[in-house]
Amino acid sequence: MKGLEILRDRKLASALVRNIKLPGTEELVLMEVCGSHTTAVHRYGIPSLLPPGIKLVSGPGCPVCVTGIEYVDRAIGLAEDPDNIIVTYGDMIRVPGTHTNLENMRTEGADIRIISSPLESLDLAEKNRTKKIVFLAVGFETTAPGTAITIIQAADRKIDNFFIHCAHKIMPPALRALAEGDSVIDGLIAPGHVSAITGSSIYEFLPAEFSMGCVISGFEPVDILQSVSMLAAQKADNRPRVEIQYSRAVPPEGNVKAQKLMYEVFRTADQNWRGLGLIKASGLMLKDKYAMFDASGLPVKNKVISSEPGGCRCGDIMKGLIGPRECPLFGKVCSPSNPVGACMVSGEGACSAVYRYDTPVHHKS
Repeated sequence: MKGLEILRDRKLASALVRNIKLPGTEELVLMEVCGSHTTAVHRYGIPSLLPPGIKLVSGPGCPVCVTGIEYVDRAIGLAEDPDNIIVTYGDMIRVPGTHTNLENMRTEGADIRIISSPLESLDLAEKNRTKKIVFLAVGFETTAPGTAITIIQAADRKIDNFFIHCAHKIMPPALRALAEGDSVIDGLIAPGHVSAITGSSIYEFLPAEFSMGCVISGFEPVDILQSVSMLAAQKADNRPRVEIQYSRAVPPEGNVKAQKLMYEVFRTADQNWRGLGLIKASGLMLKDKYAMFDASGLPVKNKVISSEPGGCRCGDIMKGLIGPRECPLFGKVCSPSNPVGACMVSGEGACSAVYRYDTPVHHKS
C-alpha cells in the first residue's frame, strides 16, 4: 500500500486503537487545534473508534471562526464604498457580521471578488487603478507568508491602490490563553499546516509550563489515531513533551524562509479572537515600512456597534468547554444554510463538521 491507502487502512487503524492505553480509570481530554483536524475527526468517525476515557474537543483552529465580528463589520463597511473592490478567500463570504454578511452585500451590488491567492489582488489593482483593492488578510502562520510576499511585490511594483484589512493571527498566545484558562485539556493534537511553517519549538512552553503534551499530527485517520496513541503514551509515562507525528511534512525547524518573510513584513500586535476575546501579541500587523498598504486608514461611512448574536456559544465550543450540540441554537435556528455563528460557516468549523457528519437528522432552518 502507498500514500493515502495506508493512511486510511482499516487494519492499521484498528491496531492503533488497540495500542491506546490509559492508566487506571483516568480520562484523557485532547484538543485538536486545527480546523482540518476537526473536519477529519468527524468525517472519519474518530471519536466512535476511541476507547472509553478519551475525549476529543475542538479548539480555536479555524481562522474564519476566530475572526472578530468587528473585523467583519468593518469589511462590510469597506464594501459599501463603490470606490473599493473587496477581495477575499471564499470561506469569509458568509461569516455573519452584526447585521449582514459579505455575500448579502455582493448580492446588493458591492464589488466583492473571491480569490485563491492574494497575488491575484495585485493584477486586479493594476487593471483597476481608479479603485482601491482591499484584501481580507485572514489566517494563521499558514497563510501569513503568502500575504507577506504579496505586500513585498506590491512595494516592488509600486502599486499604490492595494491594501490589506489584516486579521492574521499566530497560534502560541492563543494556546497559552487556553492553558491558563478554564478549559481542562490534557494534551493537544497540534496543527500540521501551521507547524509546517513554524516548526515544533513554538509548543515547547506547553509541557514545560503546563505539563501538557503535544503531538503535531497529519490529517488522515491513521495520522490522528497514531497521534492520540502517542499522547496517551505520554500520559501513561507521566512525561508530557512535544512530538512530531507528521514528520513527512513538518521538520523541527519548520520553513525558515517563510518565517523570515513573515517577520520582514509583520510585527506582533494584540488581536481580538472571536469567542476568546483580546489576546496580547496574538496578531500580526504591518511594520512601518509597509504601513502604506494598511486598510485601517480607509474611511468607512456607516460605522456599526458590533455585537455577537444572542444565544451563540461558539466561544465556549472553541475553548473546549462544550460540544456543538450543547449550543441551544445548533440544528434549530443555526445550520450551514443559515449560520448564526462563525463555527457553522466554514467547513473547518466545529459546528459545521458535527452537523454534516454526526447529526442523523438535519433540522431545516
